[in-house]
Amino acid sequence: MDLWLLPFLSLAGIAAGWLNVMAGGGSMISVLTMVFLGIPGPLANGTFRVAIVVQNITAVTSFRRRGFSDFRLSFSLAMAASVGAIGGAMIGVNLSGPWFNRVLGAVMILVLILMATGGNGQTSVQDDQPSPARNLLAGHLLMILAGIWGGFIQIGVGFLLMPILSRVMGIDLVRVNMHKVFIVLVYTCSALAVFASQSQVLWSAGLALALGHAVGAWLGVRSSVLVGDVLIKRVFMLAIIALVIKLIFFS
Repeated sequence: MDLWLLPFLSLAGIAAGWLNVMAGGGSMISVLTMVFLGIPGPLANGTFRVAIVVQNITAVTSFRRRGFSDFRLSFSLAMAASVGAIGGAMIGVNLSGPWFNRVLGAVMILVLILMATGGNGQTSVQDDQPSPARNLLAGHLLMILAGIWGGFIQIGVGFLLMPILSRVMGIDLVRVNMHKVFIVLVYTCSALAVFASQSQVLWSAGLALALGHAVGAWLGVRSSVLVGDVLIKRVFMLAIIALVIKLIFFS
């Protein structure tokens, strides 16, 4: 693609990286920007994985520097998600048509209902000794399913990971983001390898996006840690509503 278009991808990546760390759905920004600039959908689906890897390296490092890390649990969940992601990516390399948009919209509606009708159930970010994660078996099994979606299309996977980590496993929302960025980093490496093997990665566009995603991820971690659960939940629910409207009515 033309070099003068690459800065536009970086700017879009900043917004996408911030939203991905704070809640989810930011990948929609990246993919739509690439399609708008003339990159075919299937190629965009593989290309933006480069940015997701860089974004989450930045986010994991930033969380670690601020004292938020639990690599043992993050890694085991990431391995479960990677199993699903490889299978999902194999489907994704043959992806065509807009039908998956409405499937994603239906998933988002279910998640929104779950958050609107359920109790809070999270511990505060100020809790230096948070309660241990519960329902570990169920959490890992659900991670496999989330990984399938992440490998398949990635868009909206944060909306699946967050309820698994927060509602099923009982983790507070700031630490949910801590685990989420590590999980996505690991399984995206597996998915990216599948897309790259099928020549469905445009590396120049992917690296331009990656620059923006890295900046956005750094800003997202600061927002997540400094502000805590309240802003995260608001951003999360607003992002779901916006994404559902886009997918169902403007596909």
